[in-house]
Amino acid sequence: MGSFSNYAENKILDHIVGKTSYTMPTAYIALSTADPTDAGTGLTEPVGGAYARKATTGADWAAAASGATSNATVLSFPQATGSWGTITHFALMDAATAGNMIGHGALTASKVISTGDTATFSIGDLDITLD
Repeated sequence: MGSFSNYAENKILDHIVGKTSYTMPTAYIALSTADPTDAGTGLTEPVGGAYARKATTGADWAAAASGATSNATVLSFPQATGSWGTITHFALMDAATAGNMIGHGALTASKVISTGDTATFSIGDLDITLD
């Protein structure tokens, strides 16, 4: 993953120093046709065409090791019933719609999603790292 969002950085820091408690809700994967940026202002999700964020659970992710984790299961979105455009980035969100961006990253290769396509991430395709 390219970067934690400004929102997540602040929540984690407040949690670590005991300022407030933070419990991560369900993590949703969002697709974007633009770089979301750390502020989340560039997140441009597909509209219509059966697009919906993909909910994940702890079982969908490998245990972190050496400051990194990746998806432990195949993660598939609904089949597109219309064009979603050229997907260039992904983001982790804390809600099925709206909500806060936790982090974001660029895809290794952009992917055009057209009617009948299914956006799928094979095991290990989504990497999240901290350094």
